[in-house]
Amino acid sequence: MPGFDVLATAMNGANAQFIAQLYAKWISAPDSVDPDFASLFSALNDEAKSVLTDAIGASWAPRPLEFESEAAPATKPAKPPTADTRAATLDSIRALMLIRVYRVRGHLEAQLDPLGLKQPHYYSELDPKTYGFGEDDMDRPIFIDGVLGFETATMREILATVRASYCGPIGVEFMHIQDPAQKSWIQRRIEGAPWSTAFNKDEKAKILRQLTEADSFETFCQRRYVGTKRFGLEGGESTIPALHGIIETAANHGVKEIAIGMPHRGRLNTLVNIVQKPLTALFSEFGGESAKPNDVQGSGDVKYHLGTSTDITINGNQVHLSLQPNPSHLEAVDPVVVGKIRARLDMVGDKSRKSAMAIVMHGDAAFAGQGLVYETLAMSQLIGYRTGGSIHLVVNNQIGFTTVPAHAFSGLYCTDVAKAVQSPILHVNGDDPEAVVFAAHLATEFRMEFAVDVVIDLVCYRRHGHNENDEPAFTQPVMYKAIKALPTTQALYAKRLIAEGSVTEAQVKDITDTYNQKLEDAYKGAQSYKPNKADWLEGHWAGLNQAADEDEQTEEATAAPLEQLKEVGAALARPPENFDLNPKILRQLEAKQAMFDTGEGIDWATGEALAFGTLMLDGHRVRLSGEDCQRGTFSHRHAVLIDQTNQNEYTPLNNIKPGQPNIEIFNSLLSEAGVLGFEYGYALADPSVLVLWEAQFGDFANGAQVIIDQFIASGETKWLRMCGLTMLLPHGNEGQGPEHSSARLERYLQLCAERNMSVCNLTTPANYYHALRRQLKRNFRKPLIVMTPKSLLRHKLAVSSLHEFTNGSGFKFVIPETDDLVAPDKVKRVVLCTGKVYYDLLTERRERGIKDVAIVRMEQLYPFPAKSLKAAIEAYKNADVVWCQEEPENNGAWTFLDRRIEGVLVCLDNAAKRPRFVGRAAAASPATGLAKVHTAEQAALVNEALSV
Repeated sequence: MPGFDVLATAMNGANAQFIAQLYAKWISAPDSVDPDFASLFSALNDEAKSVLTDAIGASWAPRPLEFESEAAPATKPAKPPTADTRAATLDSIRALMLIRVYRVRGHLEAQLDPLGLKQPHYYSELDPKTYGFGEDDMDRPIFIDGVLGFETATMREILATVRASYCGPIGVEFMHIQDPAQKSWIQRRIEGAPWSTAFNKDEKAKILRQLTEADSFETFCQRRYVGTKRFGLEGGESTIPALHGIIETAANHGVKEIAIGMPHRGRLNTLVNIVQKPLTALFSEFGGESAKPNDVQGSGDVKYHLGTSTDITINGNQVHLSLQPNPSHLEAVDPVVVGKIRARLDMVGDKSRKSAMAIVMHGDAAFAGQGLVYETLAMSQLIGYRTGGSIHLVVNNQIGFTTVPAHAFSGLYCTDVAKAVQSPILHVNGDDPEAVVFAAHLATEFRMEFAVDVVIDLVCYRRHGHNENDEPAFTQPVMYKAIKALPTTQALYAKRLIAEGSVTEAQVKDITDTYNQKLEDAYKGAQSYKPNKADWLEGHWAGLNQAADEDEQTEEATAAPLEQLKEVGAALARPPENFDLNPKILRQLEAKQAMFDTGEGIDWATGEALAFGTLMLDGHRVRLSGEDCQRGTFSHRHAVLIDQTNQNEYTPLNNIKPGQPNIEIFNSLLSEAGVLGFEYGYALADPSVLVLWEAQFGDFANGAQVIIDQFIASGETKWLRMCGLTMLLPHGNEGQGPEHSSARLERYLQLCAERNMSVCNLTTPANYYHALRRQLKRNFRKPLIVMTPKSLLRHKLAVSSLHEFTNGSGFKFVIPETDDLVAPDKVKRVVLCTGKVYYDLLTERRERGIKDVAIVRMEQLYPFPAKSLKAAIEAYKNADVVWCQEEPENNGAWTFLDRRIEGVLVCLDNAAKRPRFVGRAAAASPATGLAKVHTAEQAALVNEALSV
């Protein structure tokens, strides 16, 4: 290729090929290349362009225009380029190559580690020599057409600018982003190292004060509460100015509410210095002198798990701040916080996603190691879960408990996972508070501009061990020798400001003394501090109450007027106009119409839709999400119809009548823990919405066990936070194998205590309808766990009449024997059961003509409905009682219910005294994978239950 050796000599071969491809792309599509190269190519004169054409080769040259007329004027040959032009053009291209590489890889040489332990590494891509610039070439003017703010600049000036911009206390990763506008935005705000001149004296003094408060708080706690675990922020005190910077910038851009989720490290500092929890309240929790069991509702939790909220005013803008309580399970709170923000945005109808924002804080090892981080990031741009972007603040101690980064993650940085969603990542040295606050401002402004997640990697250290009683030198002696010799961030910054004349020594002393006196006063006040009763039923929760101490609550009316039911039914059965409906769906709509015409045969999906629709007509929104839940895993719901021609969507329930609230049904990403945590957070924020999460199969919820254990089951008693989330878990032994049979009912029952949630295994569409409506008709909120059916979705017997949904009906805790042919005085056995096995028992009993066995269904398993069960079986005092279940003996409800049922039998003075188990033998696997074995087992347990 003629002339290619010119570029190959000036640059390495890979760069020459890159320029060839880049110039060729620019010729055909100028907007498709980096704006800086496009600007340079367009600015070159014909002579300079001929250099490129010659250097790249004839095959890359633009094709001449073809004129239809033979009389078209001939093109004048270009003048051969001079040596000076050739050299100047190559200088420009090589300089742009260098600048671009610094934008991509400059962060590799950024000064990020306050400890200085990172060994220097030579990166040839960042060396001007790689691009043909020796020491003699450093002061030659080079045309770069406005890049870096220069029309022309020497290589020395270019190198100084890019190193200051990309290799200083902030290292930026952003060139992986595909949106040119986002990359250009960051370039304009980073290049020239503006953080070095960003703050005036007053602003620097404010940063110093915030840093002093963070530092003094930790020092005070270390002195006053020796040996007490608090997971302090020492070494990462710049976190507090960073949070202030994020919150202030967000407030100035119109954000009205900010929810913070964070791990235990630094939580106490954040509670008092950001969310303004009273110091006296916190110190009383440390000392415990005044704390008595009846002072605090619920079981309580350790202080570094607790949250709080407050309202603050910033430059005339009021902002509601909340710090979410969370367990020690790292990153579990991430989706909860984001779900809460989505609820707040939906409550005010903010489609721009500007009025509320999440700040999610992380540790370095957890950000790299916990899958929930990616699940939360993966939701960030999805229609059902986006919130306008979150700020992720990684407090990077450069250590995970005792695990060094080389053992903690495979990538270059702990934040590499964020590149998967094209988030910009700002690495910043925690010992440069001004750079930290600048990064906080920049990240928040970027979020407000582009509505995407942004990551700040605050590189710092941990002055103590994992906790204050830990000895870190056992495993990190070199690191902790360096830490011991290093002054605090506050001391370094104060010295710097004094040296530059921004503050005086007297001002520094006054800032420190004032805050220390505040700490001492609060410490004294804590000795007699009495906590107030929690404010957990204020704000959006006003009007709701705590649940009464009864297992069977006096239920609110859950029935709906017949007219309302028919209004919903009409919408469900009405084909949309000008809509190419699938013929099978059309037949289903016709079948629904027949249900409402006759008032009979209401199936499971229709019963559910009636619950949703009537709640919407009562003024409530409904939100359902889960894997493939629009159609339903078993193709039963079809809540969103799809036009067969153009893929347009139509939701019948959103077309009942004008002005109604809407239902939102979202097919989720293939995630359990992340999505369930999100929906828990959503329900936590808005008690007026029916929020449901559906597992594809019930045991898929295994992947979300942390959310179930730490939030859903125990959140109210630990943190005084009600939640009305409903979980729909397909369950039933139907020969589909170990992984598609059991929703692990036993696990939920094991978590049940203190009336913390309701667990149901329902048998009729009407009772399902009432259970769903009960969630919002009660004057309190509790999670509802429903073992939902699979085969019963289309079972001819598993249907309800329309009158069961209307006035006079309600939720049934227990459904007694309903067959008039089973006379109480002739009954020899009572079979207690729950869920789908009832229909197997009923069918077999009918086929065999058995009349001396009564079948009683327990629809709600917890809270245990002792009163209803007693009423259902008291007529059978001389009958023996068995508990029949499909699940193996060590699974299902048996081990939870047996003694409770025994208590009812003893109370009734029943002859049986104790129930007997009928079901599959205990097994390690919840179900067999062999269809023949399943059929034989099922027949055997049904036969045993009915054989007197």
